[in-house]
Amino acid sequence: MKLTKDLSPEEFNEYYFLKEELKDFCRDEGLKISGSKQDLERRIIHYLETGESLKETTTKSLPNEVNEIKLDSKIGENFKCSEDKREFFEKEIGKGFKFKVKFQKWLKSNPDKTYKDAIDAYYEIQNSKEKTSIGKQFQYNQYVKDFFEDNNGKSLDDAIKCWKYKKSLKGHNKYEKSDLMALDK
Repeated sequence: MKLTKDLSPEEFNEYYFLKEELKDFCRDEGLKISGSKQDLERRIIHYLETGESLKETTTKSLPNEVNEIKLDSKIGENFKCSEDKREFFEKEIGKGFKFKVKFQKWLKSNPDKTYKDAIDAYYEIQNSKEKTSIGKQFQYNQYVKDFFEDNNGKSLDDAIKCWKYKKSLKGHNKYEKSDLMALDK
């Protein structure tokens, strides 16, 4: 499905578009192209509904007032995964540290906690057996993950071929066994 301004917002929501396709559409229609995939989708839906650009308010973030991060420093509002924070966590946790989605969500939803609390939460999250769901904007990643869970021995090329078939269809983009028919084409 090609993304055009003739689509209704409902039709737009029935298909999956790559972030690059969304940016190309925004560029062609004179819309802002920065931000997350969700930001782009929100702008496009508004544009398809009204024919106008979405009026967005920008908030300037204040410079981080904490020069040195310490264990008792507060995480603070509007947490950003920056290089200084990565260095702090790597120093405290080790070189294997990664800003995984679940940990990022914890950091952003606990602004009054300390970095010591964050380290404790990191270990708790790492040791948790709870399965992490992948966000809507990462449908491709979820599809490929589900494809491989169901198809031992298939290749990434097979997964991509099935994904391309699936995203060309109306409706959800969740992997189904019937998607394997794309490999016969």
